[in-house]
Amino acid sequence: MTKKPVNTEVPLDVAAAMKEAYTSKALRASPGDYFQLLKPRVMSLVVFTALTGLVISGQPMQPFLAFIAILCIALGAGSAGALNMALEGETDALMRRTKLRPVAAGRITRNDALAFGGVLAFLSVLMMWLAFPDGLAAGLLALTIAYYVGLYTLVLKRRTPQNIVIGGAAGAFPPVIGWAAATGAAPWEAWILFAVIFLWTPPHSWALALYTAEDYAKAGIPMMPVARGARSTRLQILLYSLVMAPVACLPIATGLGGLLYALVSVVGGAVFIYMALRVYLSRAGDHPEGGENSLYDVKKESLPARNLFAYSIFYLTALFATLLVEHILKGVMS
Repeated sequence: MTKKPVNTEVPLDVAAAMKEAYTSKALRASPGDYFQLLKPRVMSLVVFTALTGLVISGQPMQPFLAFIAILCIALGAGSAGALNMALEGETDALMRRTKLRPVAAGRITRNDALAFGGVLAFLSVLMMWLAFPDGLAAGLLALTIAYYVGLYTLVLKRRTPQNIVIGGAAGAFPPVIGWAAATGAAPWEAWILFAVIFLWTPPHSWALALYTAEDYAKAGIPMMPVARGARSTRLQILLYSLVMAPVACLPIATGLGGLLYALVSVVGGAVFIYMALRVYLSRAGDHPEGGENSLYDVKKESLPARNLFAYSIFYLTALFATLLVEHILKGVMS
């Protein structure tokens, strides 16, 4: 008796049922899933630095217009995050740090995320232009979204280990946008704030990449530890830190920062350089972490990189918080 070959093709009705099941799963996405598309932790930092730029510009604003400006920047940042997740759903699914994101986990479809992000991008730029008709703030916001989604996500991220260096400019624009919304201009003082964030981004991101390099390699992303190795990455973290810390002190010389800022920037920068030196002298990234550990549960040799990553967030927040507090107090006392 001849054995019939097994048909390995999925019947059309079964395939349709699978598609329907996936679609219904995506349609059941909670409001929280859509909120996660906005990358709320990144958005909070964007909003904070933008608010700092707006306040320290020294130009009084109507509270309602200030609120609209910050809202537009928040929506713009959220739209960029949603579009990034939509375009990188398959890549995110390969990495432990990102595999639970709404698109990667299948809770929201790629097309829905694209539509959601696209609508938010359009509304954020339109609202900014209507509120501030000179067009500078709206133009910078549109440029930031296009830069992050188009240049960084689609072009740089998979093509060069300098992805985070060049692409990091997108995260440095918010204080300039806030300043432009308040004054209709983007003077060189605003670009000092841009430079601080721009130079801060590589050591911050590469410290994380040192102990998550296996994930990036699995996803085919040439982050610096994957493309150039851990030793080269540790050196570049130190070099960027040596440049970034003095630049973060420039607001002292320009009058943007007062005595408190001088203390925070000088001491904080010295600590940053010390921790970067510890990373350089360590063996962080020499052996992939692997496993399903959390981002802060790392091998002993990677502790200096993990500590620098955590400290870098505190450091940048402290710099901008000090500028913000100083200018608010100056306004109250004047």
